[in-house]
Order: sequence, then structure tokens, then C-alpha cells
Amino acid sequence: MQRLATKFRWLFLFAGIMVAAYFFNWTFNGALNQWGLMPRQLDSLTGIYTAPFLHASLAHLINNLVGLFIFSSLLFVHSLRHYLWSSFFIITLTGILVWCFGRPALHLGASGWIFGLWSLSIATAWFDRRFINILIALVVIFFYGSMLWGVLPGDPAVSFESHLFGAFSGVVFAFIRHRFFKNRQ
Repeated sequence: MQRLATKFRWLFLFAGIMVAAYFFNWTFNGALNQWGLMPRQLDSLTGIYTAPFLHASLAHLINNLVGLFIFSSLLFVHSLRHYLWSSFFIITLTGILVWCFGRPALHLGASGWIFGLWSLSIATAWFDRRFINILIALVVIFFYGSMLWGVLPGDPAVSFESHLFGAFSGVVFAFIRHRFFKNRQ
């Protein structure tokens, strides 16, 4: 129970940073948006790590918080180390790919991270066929399989690039973990 509480403390820390950043940004008329991710702008490289904590609207923030809580909670069956490393990997690779290949627009939000956790929940079952991983993947596919459509271009105000590269990053992390670290928890 102590381990689960520690995992949720980390999750509440991440969520708290997002909420605090949103209300600061709202209060100061978007002052933090300069820390978003602007593809191929060298001064925007810090956005790889800051953009996931910034959101364009309250609805955007709430949607991302719900997804973050759901997929993080599902991944809590694994170790805290697994969750933190997978999150770091997903945020980093997604950010780099969006920076290299994204549309020239300001990219904000945790959607790439969430899509990465989503795909990691599914891909882990493919590479590590333990019952709990398969069960989680089936639940995710059944209830959240429609997220697959989020990786396709649609609304120009939505960063499908973050969704696409986030989903890709989750699968890459599952593969790397299986291939090189499968005996570690």
C-alpha cells in the first residue's frame, strides 16, 4: 500500500504542476506559452520538457488530467521506476519528434505523454505476455481503442503530431524495455 501511495504522490505532483501552470498562465495572460514547443526553433528546445505541463484551456487541461490519471493508474501495476522512466522516455522522444517534424505551430499539453502511456499499456502486453499486461491491454483497447483516431490529422488546433509521436514513443519504450531490460522490474 505504501508503494501505491508513493506512485500516486508522483501523479499528484505532475497534476499539481499542470494545474498551477494553467492558473498562472491564465492569470498572466499566457505568459508561460513561450515555454511551449515550437518545431525547429532552437530557443524552443526547452519546450520538449515544459510543453506537457502547459495547456491552452481549462477543457484541454481537464481532458489531459483525466487521461493522465487513467493510464498512469493502469501502469502502476509495474514499478515506480518503470512508470517514471517510461514517462521520461515518452516525453523526451515525443518532444524531439514534434520539434523535428511538427507543423510550425505552438504545441502545448500532455497529450503526447498520454498517448504514449496509452500505447505503452497496449504494447507491453505484446512484448510481455503476462496475464495482468494482457488484461490491461484488453481493457484499454475496449474502453479507449478509439484514441487511435487521435493520431490522424483533424482539427488544426489539435497537435495530432504529439498524439502520433506519443503513441509511437510508448511502443518504442515497450520494445526497448522488453529487448534490453526484460529481467528488471
